[in-house]
Amino acid sequence: QVQLVESGGGLVQAGGSLRLSCAASGRTFSTYAMGWFRQAPGKERELVAAISRNGGSTAYADSVKGRFTISRDNAKNTVYLQMNSLKPEDTAVYACAGGLQYSNYVPTRSNEYPYWGQGTQVTVSS
Repeated sequence: QVQLVESGGGLVQAGGSLRLSCAASGRTFSTYAMGWFRQAPGKERELVAAISRNGGSTAYADSVKGRFTISRDNAKNTVYLQMNSLKPEDTAVYACAGGLQYSNYVPTRSNEYPYWGQGTQVTVSS
């Protein structure tokens, strides 16, 4: 089992940047694919970005392509989400998620991730 703790959320003006971090417990982080999801009030949870266990493959929502970058440091048991050119519509609670994988497959559905952090609020003002 892995425990996930996010940090780095906050309030930023439109056009600004934030970097979210998700620290994982345990010694098997490198066997987990990781994802970032977000949920805005009144909306369903959606994938933002995901990364394979070795970091070699990634997936992004169309709405964030070219603005957000997911990365991971397996030596530090941490996955990151660099968010640039933020827009008010990016406002949401962002949560990281992890799922054990036996290949470099990149899961994109929330039900493929059994482990979740508590989430961190990102608010983008116009």
